[in-house]
Parts: sequence; C-alpha cells; structure tokens
Amino acid sequence: MTRQQNSKISVIVADDHEIVRHGIEKVISKTPDIEIIGQASTGQEVIDLVKQLGPDVVLMDIEMPEKTGWDVMVELKALAPKLPILILSIFPEEHYGMRFIRAGASGYLNKGSAPAQMVEAIRKVNSGKKYVSPELAEKMIQEMGQHVEEQPHQRLSDREFQIFCMIAAGKKLKEIADELSVGITTVSTHRHRILEKMEMKSNAELIHYAIKNNLI
Repeated sequence: MTRQQNSKISVIVADDHEIVRHGIEKVISKTPDIEIIGQASTGQEVIDLVKQLGPDVVLMDIEMPEKTGWDVMVELKALAPKLPILILSIFPEEHYGMRFIRAGASGYLNKGSAPAQMVEAIRKVNSGKKYVSPELAEKMIQEMGQHVEEQPHQRLSDREFQIFCMIAAGKKLKEIADELSVGITTVSTHRHRILEKMEMKSNAELIHYAIKNNLI
C-alpha cells in the first residue's frame, strides 16, 4: 500500500450514519489543505478503503457494523503502523480518549467538537503528533500532580472495556459474540472477569455504574 503524493491531506471518513459523514464532508470542503478521498459505513469498508487508497489520515467512529472501531484500529495498525487514526465518538473523552490513544490512536474527538477543532486535529495527527482536546489536556495536567484513585472500569483490559461498554448498552452476549466474531463462551468468560475486576455481581450493576459515570 502506497500513500498518495498530494499536497492535500487525504482523509477517509468512517461512520455508519450518513448524516454525520455529510456533516464532516461539508466542513472539510471549506478547508483548502484537506480532502476526503473515501467514505465508509462499516468497519470492513474502512480496511478495504485504506488498502485501496492509502490515505494520510483515517477519521473513524468507534461504533460501526461488522467490525467495531476497536477491532478496525488493531487491524489498521498491523496493516499500516504509521497511519494516523483519529477517533470520532459520542462517548466522553475523559473516559475513552486516553484509552484509545494508549491502544494506538493518534487522537480522540468528541462528536460535539467545533468544526475548527476537527480540522486542527486532522492537521496535527498528519504531522505525526498526538491530538487531545484542550479540555482533556487540562484534566491530564491537573491529575499529574495529584494521586487519582483508579476507578473500577480502569482495571479492565481494552477488550474487557469494549465488552463492558456493549453489555452496558444493553446488548446480549450472543449479539456481542456475533459482532466481535468470537464464541459466546469467550464473551461469557470476559463478562466473568469484568464482574470480578469491578467487584460487581450482575449486568444490572454494570449498567448502573456505566450510567452513573457517563460511560454510555
């Protein structure tokens, strides 16, 4: 896979909602140094487009059909280790942003971010740097000088956290297994570990915790 030699930053946009992709396209169309070269509505489409088009940046939602953003990111990092992946999500960045960046993303944007923030983020990750919002950066600085007690969900591995979020969103174990292309026994094992690590006993407790902590 070779990248396009182009003066503009080439971007693939991935979101399963057409209205979101159109909104991003409208913002980018007003930006002279960035262009959208492909749009994807499923996780597999993202991987296929990256192979075909060799973009400079991928702007991707984490909740998509076929393959979730977590799994797509893992595959893309194997396929193109230096490709900047900018996560776009409705989920709170204080809970999700650093987890995704530690897992390999170049940046994290909340869908409520201003258009100018999106443009700035694309330019920054394209230059090889990481992007976090000013709000998240300030929170990180504040926490550096103080001891912050680990929250129960922070004990989870990335895969466990992914499944925890899916359970908290009301998905059944069979649905989760199908979406992640794994056996239901595997999901059940992860669920057991999640409950154990978070010191909880039921899905209801997980859902209550997720709502209370603005994780869904």
